[in-house]
Amino acid sequence: MAVDPVTAKILAQLATQAATDKQARKRLFIVILSPVLFLIAFIVHLLTSPISMFVEWALGDGEVAAIESFQREYGYNQNIGIYDADYVNGSGQSYEGIIFTDGGMEVMYYNQLDERWADVMYGTSSTIGQGGCGPTSMAIVVSTLTGDAHDPVELAQWSVANGHRCEGNGSYHSLIPAAAAAYGLSCEKNLDAQGIVDALSSGKLVVVIMSKGHFTQGGHFIVLRGVTSEGKILVADPASYGRSGQEWDLSIIMNESNKAAGSGGPYWAIGR
Repeated sequence: MAVDPVTAKILAQLATQAATDKQARKRLFIVILSPVLFLIAFIVHLLTSPISMFVEWALGDGEVAAIESFQREYGYNQNIGIYDADYVNGSGQSYEGIIFTDGGMEVMYYNQLDERWADVMYGTSSTIGQGGCGPTSMAIVVSTLTGDAHDPVELAQWSVANGHRCEGNGSYHSLIPAAAAAYGLSCEKNLDAQGIVDALSSGKLVVVIMSKGHFTQGGHFIVLRGVTSEGKILVADPASYGRSGQEWDLSIIMNESNKAAGSGGPYWAIGR
């Protein structure tokens, strides 16, 4: 059916007005929705990367890169609070002269909470007792494998002097391979489960950075010092003599280690 010119003009005006109204509504919807989407995105970004978010806002691109590098290299806080069970149970005691002999080799034991050095500063922000699991673990390793005593104070001072102290937290993961090299020891990185067992069976010690679980609520270096005939793992935990006397399933070590570790971790096999 033909439409007369007047009707056609009116229909065209109505269609144009409808399209205009639709575009206006669309623009209004976008104007209203945009701040909401921005707020949601901001909250998600803040929750997933709070440190980088703050630094990017406050300081600039160079500092962002430094923080991101820190996050990749470091990971978890290694500090022990003064009210934590490990700190309460381990403080005020001397662990002098303890040597483990049940793992196929003699392992010299040091505890970061030993009264001889628990209150010695590790850098400027906390003590060996609070944040010194890294240097204490390496004191165990270096003393055992070299046959000469190198206590946690010595390793803590070495860590600070060589840039491996993470103030306010603990030690960078780089401490482990760097200290091994400095004391003339070999260090094998990027181990799997079989590599850990093979290393322990061949007379090496394995340093592990643990995350939340049986050994810590944050981050914590321990030393694996042997494997039993039943396949259980023996440890030297620098924050707990009690845990050092237990046998552990390898699956616990593997499941609770810090998979985000840098410097070839979370497992480092160290030998002569």
